[in-house]
Amino acid sequence: MAVWRFITRILPLVLFVGAVDKGNFKTCDQSSFCRRLRNISIDNSKYVLDLEALKVYDNVVEAQLKNTEADVTFKFSLQALAGDTFRMQVDEIQPLHPRYKVEVALEKDPEPKKIELLDRNNEQVSIKAGNNKVILKSNPFKAEFYENDQIAAIVNSRGLFQIEHLREKPAEGTEVEGQDPGAWEENFKSHQDSKPRGPEAVGVDITFPGALRAYGIPEHADKFALRTTGKGGLEPYRLYNLDVFEYELDSTMAIYGSVPVLYGHGPEHTIGVFWLNSAETWVDINNSKDANVVSSLVNLMSGTKTESRVDVHFMSESGIVDLFILMGPTFGDAIRQYATLTGVAPLPQYNTLGYHQCRWNYNDEEDVKMVIENMDIHDFPVDYIWLDIEYTDGKKYFTWDPIRFPHPLEMQANLTKTGRRLITIIDPHIKRESGYFVHEEALANGYYIKNKDGNVYEGWCWPGSSSYMDVFNPVVQDYFADLYSFERFKGSSDALYIWNDMNEPSVFNGPEITMPKDLLHYGGWEHRHLHNIHSLYTNLITYNGLMKRTPNKRPFTLTRAHFAGTQRYAAIWTGDNAAEWSHLVASIPMCLSEAVAGISFCGADIGGFFHNPDQELLLRWYQAAAWLPFVRAHAHIDTKRREPYLYSEDVQRRIRSALRQRYAHIPLWYTLFWEHSITGDPVIRPLVYHYPKDVNVVDIESQLLIGNSVMARPVTESQATNVNIYFPGGPTEIWYDIEDYRAFTGQGNVNLPVSLDKVPVFYKGGSIIPRKDRPRRASTLMHDDPFTIYVALDSNKSATGTLYVDDYETFGYKNKEFLYIRFDYKDNTLTSTFINKDASYPTKEWIERVVIIGAPKTIKHAKLVSKGLGTVKLETSYINDDKALVIRKPAVSLRETFTISLV
Repeated sequence: MAVWRFITRILPLVLFVGAVDKGNFKTCDQSSFCRRLRNISIDNSKYVLDLEALKVYDNVVEAQLKNTEADVTFKFSLQALAGDTFRMQVDEIQPLHPRYKVEVALEKDPEPKKIELLDRNNEQVSIKAGNNKVILKSNPFKAEFYENDQIAAIVNSRGLFQIEHLREKPAEGTEVEGQDPGAWEENFKSHQDSKPRGPEAVGVDITFPGALRAYGIPEHADKFALRTTGKGGLEPYRLYNLDVFEYELDSTMAIYGSVPVLYGHGPEHTIGVFWLNSAETWVDINNSKDANVVSSLVNLMSGTKTESRVDVHFMSESGIVDLFILMGPTFGDAIRQYATLTGVAPLPQYNTLGYHQCRWNYNDEEDVKMVIENMDIHDFPVDYIWLDIEYTDGKKYFTWDPIRFPHPLEMQANLTKTGRRLITIIDPHIKRESGYFVHEEALANGYYIKNKDGNVYEGWCWPGSSSYMDVFNPVVQDYFADLYSFERFKGSSDALYIWNDMNEPSVFNGPEITMPKDLLHYGGWEHRHLHNIHSLYTNLITYNGLMKRTPNKRPFTLTRAHFAGTQRYAAIWTGDNAAEWSHLVASIPMCLSEAVAGISFCGADIGGFFHNPDQELLLRWYQAAAWLPFVRAHAHIDTKRREPYLYSEDVQRRIRSALRQRYAHIPLWYTLFWEHSITGDPVIRPLVYHYPKDVNVVDIESQLLIGNSVMARPVTESQATNVNIYFPGGPTEIWYDIEDYRAFTGQGNVNLPVSLDKVPVFYKGGSIIPRKDRPRRASTLMHDDPFTIYVALDSNKSATGTLYVDDYETFGYKNKEFLYIRFDYKDNTLTSTFINKDASYPTKEWIERVVIIGAPKTIKHAKLVSKGLGTVKLETSYINDDKALVIRKPAVSLRETFTISLV
């Protein structure tokens, strides 16, 4: 057993640590379906839409689509959906086997929208839904999408549409002309894929006329703006959830997540496409203006016809064609349309937005206790401490190591007393050990995934020999969820939450470190059909298990693997990164890509998971992480301990300052998550999201917006003494440094000095930002603390902002137990109003200060008027060389509206 434990710990490190061995992972040319679809000739489509028999109903068009070369006919439908979205589906009419259709990724059945027939003949049919029009062309098949009569997207514009019909396997020894040698059986390294259904790939190309850039399709360790791929150049972007230790940067290789949504963006409109397919997928991108974006905008503004466009080619191994066209026309519109389909992140507990301390592994209960005590002694705030796989009894999940963690309930109770919580890891592999209750029950009840011969599949992972529960089976889903109950997960409490890792799924001895594609799941589906959605089911199960365990507490789950819809159940992080400056740089575009794909709750391991960061890199990582939604330090078991109190006083002071900045702004983060849950707007945003007509921002990924009120430019360069910052918004836009309130007016690049104490962060003029500025050791201890309201005035001397408060942990808000407040500043008067007038919450929170940045220099005093306090004269004073006015001790409760007038 000791030898086996050594092997299972060392084997993955031998395979992965250091530079990625690309030989462990396929290229497009090594994947037969990608090779086939990528070799289709452009502008030689063999698909014809039968418009004579086309039928138009209230909200859907139905027709037959024929592959004239193979003489096979498919059913075609185009449906109009509420919110300016279309759904195009193509499936076989009488398939030899059913083709897999993804369902769980959608939050609910999309709401249909009425369509109107505009015109039809044997060559084309035109329909209208709202302001949008679609022209379906017959030969070759093509679908053109128009927004207000301006063409926005074209499906099959280059003739790359393909759906391989299911067929009987040719007799052994029979040669089929032109058939790819990997169509019926494929080998990769020592692994053989039996492919019992044969070729069943689907593909479609979409063109975005007028687009300058494409964004989306996470997860890749690459730029925010998708790069051009192509034969002889960059590999297509691959979407196939894989465990890639210390993944390579600036790469289109697949890693942990797959979200097949993409946006084509130009100055006039942004259009999205959502390719609902859970099989292995490759995406080619061709951007006609990669080298000359500026000239494109010049031509556009001068009236010259622009030739800019982005071409996209989706290729998947199986499934049906299920394509959503998100008509925008703005970036925000397209993202909200996507959110309508796949859902939003539910409001998290307030404390999950604080700091999380983790490593593989904290040694024992005494270690956990000492970490928390030292965080307190050195005055570092922290809300959660995490336990990796070593807390278990021999890698058996839902158990505790009896030597190192003999008193888990007492440990959790001690954490709760200090305002902290615990998170433990639960992976999908189940140790095959006699007497382990989960394995015994899963084996006896037939809950495990089967191999192609119908026997239980065995693979290698951290425990050694492991099997994997079939999470697609509804009975297994209920069983697995019940394992999170207090009765089954003995030693757990309502202060414990869950980390789902290795759920790609990771299999150390499997092809590409994952499961063979010909494994069998519930319903007879092969693993190839649903690989990318496996993690979504593990997240759903965990979320439901925690909901059942403690019905009135909002669950928290972190997941590594993810798919469209994951945001409804879990936060994510960028996986096993490295202690390198380049990985710090990459954390921002990686999380921005996730945010525009619906998953805002994203972060990266502070300091890097692998290797040991120097003090400067660690410090800069804390400073950057403070401006991402999820803030967690994590490290590999073989790295040096790096809790912040272990460093010099100067480093400690600077990390403490970064964390306090984070905690002061948690009210803003919390409000943004509330607004995300209502609107679908991402919590963090690229500059192009709010400044779509500014060509200068299309490639900016070193800066990010938190909501629309804060812009951060983390320092991600070693020994930096200055950084370049682009201020968007035109000549009247004002941005205020959040520390000294210096104002920057006008659009353009500015080179600003930085130091180890300085990270450029700015409040946008016209914004009102709620903060809690009293330092605490945990966010749970801040709940009744008062607010400071920061009012950053625009060029018209006005501003607006919002604040959301509730009990910060339960679902009481669903019963209208909350306050959602709007603040407005105009004509030297600050006013509060309730946005939801039918909601209320008996909060003890109040306002202790108002800071007005950019206030007139002539103010003598302020006057508060509220129902509870009446009329009260308030103290005022100027600070920071008169750049801001402070109104002291309004002492007004958030439960009542008020006005504060400056005189």
